[in-house]
Amino acid sequence: MNLIAVENGCFSYGEEPLFQAVSLTVAPGEICCLMGPNGCGKSTLLDCILGVQQLQVGSVEIAGEKIETYDRRAMAQQISYVPQTHHRTFPYTVEQVVLMGRTAHQKGCAGPSAEDRAIALDALRQTGIFHLAARPYTQISGGELQLVLLARALSQSAAAILMDEPTAHLDFRNELVFLETVAQLVQQQKIGVLMATHSPNQPFYFENQNIPTTVLAMERGTIARVGTPSAVLTEEAIHAIYQVDAKRLEYRGESGVHRQILPIRTQGGTKHETK
Repeated sequence: MNLIAVENGCFSYGEEPLFQAVSLTVAPGEICCLMGPNGCGKSTLLDCILGVQQLQVGSVEIAGEKIETYDRRAMAQQISYVPQTHHRTFPYTVEQVVLMGRTAHQKGCAGPSAEDRAIALDALRQTGIFHLAARPYTQISGGELQLVLLARALSQSAAAILMDEPTAHLDFRNELVFLETVAQLVQQQKIGVLMATHSPNQPFYFENQNIPTTVLAMERGTIARVGTPSAVLTEEAIHAIYQVDAKRLEYRGESGVHRQILPIRTQGGTKHETK
């Protein structure tokens, strides 16, 4: 059974559709990378799956049930969310922030149980940030914060996680730490992930880790290309999606063939010779 399924989705803020005829599925143990230029509707599509926005046409199913059958609590038990940005306003400890992910499993005004605390601490261990548990989360780095938000999502015990460009503000190392953590969680717990990203090298990273990975590339208001990173992320596709000339590089490592995209220039940019 698919964890998430969108069928023939269409959404518009006015008369002009933002996206239309969008269909996708996310299965357990799979990472789906949603790609496309700024303004193509990736974040809005995620909002429609979360129930924040509503499709004008089409349907969303979560774990085989129409999204309309879920209330907020039941929805949060099925899907967790890692945002692109998060504004820190109060110095909660890292443990307290992660514990907030258990809210959907608490009844009425009851506080967190011993089981809730154990699950939150385990999420901190799984994401490698247990040592930060007592730190105010206003005093940690951006990379550490994204791992905290991932741990919070993990503590919800949901089968699927939606991520909206979660590495957009991370440095070179912390981006890799985040991707390694996500890959490990998918491999070990068979979580399904739908992640909006602008980096074609991220789908390649997951594919290189032997994780079932699907690229969903949005062009001209719909998902125009679907398939594995190796099949979809060609030089021609990168040009069509982003209007960028690029080279696809391959090298053989210990675990097989690894692929990467090297951007060369935008349309109208300075031409550089590559060897």
